[in-house]
Amino acid sequence: MKKVVLCIVLLVFSKSFFGQTLARYGDHAITRDEFLKAYRKNNTKTKATEKSYREYLGLYIRYRLKVQEAYDNKMDTLPGQVTEMQNFRSQIADQYSNDETSLNRMVEEAFLRSQKDIRISYIFVLAPKTAPPADTLRAWRKINEALSALKKNENFEETALAYSEDPFVKTSHGDIGFVTVFSLPYSIENIAYRTPVGKYSPIFRTGDGYLIVKKTAERPAAGRMRVAQILLIFPYQANDAEKADTRRRADSLFDAIRSGSDFGELARRFSGDNLSYQLGGVLPEFGIGKYESPFEQTAFGLKKDGDISPPFATSFGYHILKRIARIPISTTRDKKTMEALKEKVQADQRIEVSRKELLQTILKETGFRENIPAGDRLFVLTDSMLLGKKEPLFPNLTLHSMLFRFPDKTITVADWVNYRKTISRVPSILNGKTNPELLDQYRQTVAFDYYKAHLEKYNKIFAYQINEFKDGNLLFEIMQKQVWEKAGADTAGLRNFYASHERNYWWNSSADAIIFNAGNLSAAEKLQKDLGPGIQSWHAMVDSLGAQVQADSGRFEMKQLPGNGNTNDHYFTSMVTNNDKTVQFAYVIRKFPNPEPRTFADARGMVINDYQNELENKWITELEKKYPVKVDEGVFRTLVR
Repeated sequence: MKKVVLCIVLLVFSKSFFGQTLARYGDHAITRDEFLKAYRKNNTKTKATEKSYREYLGLYIRYRLKVQEAYDNKMDTLPGQVTEMQNFRSQIADQYSNDETSLNRMVEEAFLRSQKDIRISYIFVLAPKTAPPADTLRAWRKINEALSALKKNENFEETALAYSEDPFVKTSHGDIGFVTVFSLPYSIENIAYRTPVGKYSPIFRTGDGYLIVKKTAERPAAGRMRVAQILLIFPYQANDAEKADTRRRADSLFDAIRSGSDFGELARRFSGDNLSYQLGGVLPEFGIGKYESPFEQTAFGLKKDGDISPPFATSFGYHILKRIARIPISTTRDKKTMEALKEKVQADQRIEVSRKELLQTILKETGFRENIPAGDRLFVLTDSMLLGKKEPLFPNLTLHSMLFRFPDKTITVADWVNYRKTISRVPSILNGKTNPELLDQYRQTVAFDYYKAHLEKYNKIFAYQINEFKDGNLLFEIMQKQVWEKAGADTAGLRNFYASHERNYWWNSSADAIIFNAGNLSAAEKLQKDLGPGIQSWHAMVDSLGAQVQADSGRFEMKQLPGNGNTNDHYFTSMVTNNDKTVQFAYVIRKFPNPEPRTFADARGMVINDYQNELENKWITELEKKYPVKVDEGVFRTLVR
């Protein structure tokens, strides 16, 4: 019973301050949750105490007063503010236009698939989506005949030779060797990885035709390889004699390499690979499924770095390979591995699966409605408009008819026709798609555009990031106007402030000195030795060393100098090693052991800073009168609890 009562009390207590107003400034409120979010973001290393809450609340109220004044002065409508806001919005909107759940699932799927390579064979029958119905029917019947043959326990390779319309089937017998994740179109990869070893898949459709896939083997992932090659290309339509001559030349080069000739030099002189010969034959790093099977088998068959393969043939000619490095596949889900896979997923066609899942969420969240006319009337009207013909007369269907609708926006048939006119000039978007496919593409485009334009309404994290950026920009804008520009331009005010606070601008024990910063200890020691006690040529010496050494001359307080300005040899201070391993030391020209007043010129930077603080504090006092501040102490006490 006590536990029940306690739970009720805690629930009532939590509800009592959830979203409560912690402070007010004029007609505006700071909620408890808003304050805590800002506090936790900016005080990660500070222990939460009543004092730290109180101090930060004071700073936060000052911040909100300044930003509110900027809004009330309509600074958010300034052209520069609007442009920066639009640019920032467009930069981050795409980050929130993916379904993170499905995206993360695909990254995990890619990781698991990357752990093994699979060997597959396939039977392919051509049937493009734009093919006439009779051709599609013929293809369907043929692929079913192939499936029937396989069910009768006929050999897969023989069945591929008999039925497959792949142009390479006579040499490959349908076998494409080992592949891994990202080697195949995603739809085929899914089928291949889900099919058990030794089994074949059901018939499935791709954009080009019908497929049956067989998984013939599976092994741990071979990883990636970096090799150099010498390629002797076969002459065009080479006969057997020409191929034999190419082989003899390859054998001669192989003998020369074994006798000590430089592989890279021979590649530069004799290799026919225009992309790699200038680099000594070095190829970009590659994985399974990138090149022809003989090439990959030979490359991955080299046992250690530096090994050279005997000449071997592919359809291009004769190759000689030198192993440079083998890069194993990561077997752990570390940050680097998963981020690299995420980038690949986002660049791959599989991201469309994630986008389609997000599309369904968007259509639901945005209150999307559609009114697609039955039959093909919409497409008849569209084709007529694209051909410049008169608009056909259909009942309840005109260019002004509603096609899609959001709560505050309507997409008409005319909008759809204009879209079709626009993409008619972009073949890559049309890409042989049917009218229904293009309409589906338009639906997706319209939905995503609307969602991105109203993203703040549907994504709280995005809205917070946008508002935070906007407020930060406005703070800079109004501080520039009210404080920084005023302080910088008010020379008389600065001098008067200096005169009134001259006691704050005295030198403590100080010195005229040159501070040197070198990249490491040995560089610092050499520099000090080369400078010598005279040091007249230090400017030229520092300039000659470029970025290796930096120097700054002027008057400094002793505590600002390395080693507090102590000079063991009357000139140079001790050397101090910084956290980044750079080393500082100073050459002391003249010491001023006693305190003395700074001139206005010497103190100008400090005076400007202090004068800005005074202007800001006076301005805050005015803002507090304009927006009276009141803190709810009862709610504040709940912060500490």
